[in-house]
Amino acid sequence: MASVNFLYRSTKEKSNLVLRLLHRNNNRPSAVKDRLTKELIQVNYTDYNFGAKTKFEIDKNYWSKQHKKKSKDIEITNKQTDINTELNKIENHVLNAFNSVSIETINKEWLQTQIDNYYSPKEETKIPTDLISYIDFYIDYRKNEITETTKRKCRVIKNKLFKYETFIKKKILIKNINDSFKNEFVNYQKERMYSQNTIQREFTTIKTFCKHAKYLGLETHYQLEGLTIDKQKVEKIYLTLEDLTKIENISKEKLTDSLDNAKDLLIISTYTGQRISDFMRFTPDMIRTEDGNYFLEFMQKKTGKETSIPLHPKVLEILKKRGGKFPYAISDQKYNDFIKVVCQLAEINELTKGSKLVETEKDSKIYRKKSGTYEKWELVTSHIGRRSFATNFYGEIPTSLLINITNHSTESQFLAYVGKTSRDLAKETFKYFNAKK
Repeated sequence: MASVNFLYRSTKEKSNLVLRLLHRNNNRPSAVKDRLTKELIQVNYTDYNFGAKTKFEIDKNYWSKQHKKKSKDIEITNKQTDINTELNKIENHVLNAFNSVSIETINKEWLQTQIDNYYSPKEETKIPTDLISYIDFYIDYRKNEITETTKRKCRVIKNKLFKYETFIKKKILIKNINDSFKNEFVNYQKERMYSQNTIQREFTTIKTFCKHAKYLGLETHYQLEGLTIDKQKVEKIYLTLEDLTKIENISKEKLTDSLDNAKDLLIISTYTGQRISDFMRFTPDMIRTEDGNYFLEFMQKKTGKETSIPLHPKVLEILKKRGGKFPYAISDQKYNDFIKVVCQLAEINELTKGSKLVETEKDSKIYRKKSGTYEKWELVTSHIGRRSFATNFYGEIPTSLLINITNHSTESQFLAYVGKTSRDLAKETFKYFNAKK
C-alpha cells in the first residue's frame, strides 16, 4: 500500500513543495500481534521512502501556520480548498502510476519522471488491438532490448500471419487468441507443410506478443496462458572426432580454394564452439597470448557477452597454414552449401535420422523441412560445428568450462542442447565412481 504526503523542505520564504512517496514491501522480518490468537507472528516488511520536487510553489509561512488549521477567514478557507484540490490531483496521478507498474521499478528517478509527466503529459500512443499491427508496435517498443535477429524473426511471423489473415478474410484480434485460433492456425500451417517445431516456436512467439499486450493493459483471452503446442523430438546431428579426421584428411586435389576455405571454417567452428555469426568475424587482432597459451577474445553477436576462449591446436594449425590469418568470411548460404560438399568428399555418408529442406513440388521453389533417413553429409548445416564441440567434449572437459565457452545461460540448457538425459548423467557418474576405486 502506497501513500503520499507533501513537505516544505526549504529555508526560503517561498519554495516548491516536495512530494514524498511511501510504500511497504514484504521482505523483512518484523514481529506483529495476530488479532485472533494474540500471538506474535513474523511478517516480512521493507519500507521505502522516495521524494521528488513538484512545481507547486507556496509561502513558507502559510504552509506551516495556516494550511492545515481551520480558519474563519473565507479567503484562507478558499485558498486551502484550491491548494488541496491541486495536491489531490498530483497525488492521484502518482498513485495511479504506482499501481500500474512493478514495485521493483519504483525509485527516486521514477517518481520525478511521474511528476514531470503530470505537468507535461506525454501524448499517449495508441496501442493496436489487432495482432499484425501489434507486432510492429512490439518491435518499436522493445527496439533497444531485442536483437536484429529477433526483430527479423518477428517480421517473418508477421508475414505468415498476414497470409493467414488473407486466407480467413478477417482481422486477427489479440483478445481472440484462444484454443480455437490455435487449432485453426496449426492446421493452416500443417497444410503448408511447416514442421511441428516451426509451428510450436512461432506460436510461442505469438503468445509473447499477447502477453506483452496484456502487460500494457490490452484485453487478452482467458485461455491464453494455457495454450501450448508440443515439440517434436529432433535428432542431435553432430560430427564425431572420427568424422573430423576424415574431413582433415581430404585430398587437396579434391578441394577448390573455396571448398578448402569452407573446410577450415568448419574445423574452426568445431573446436571453438561458436555460432556462424561469430566465427565468420574472427580476425588475428582478437588473439591474445599469455604464458605461451593462445586465447580469442570477442563479443558474441547474439548475446552481446564478452567471451574469451582458448585456441585449440587444430585452430592454431589452420592459422599457421594461412600465415596467421583466419579463413575469409563467406555468406551463410554459401557456407551451408560448401560444407555439405566438403562432408560428402570426406565420405561422411553414415545413414542418419534427421530433417532437411526439400522442395514441396518440382519447380515450386518452396522448401520445407522433411524428416527421414539420409546420408549424414546431407544433414550438415552451419550450426553443426557448435553442437559438435559441445557433444565431443562433454564428459572430457568439465561442463562448467564448456558452458563458459558456449555461453549457455544454465547447465540444464547446455545439457538439453547436447541431448543428454538423466540416464546419460547417471552413466557419467557411474564412470566417475569406478575411476575413484
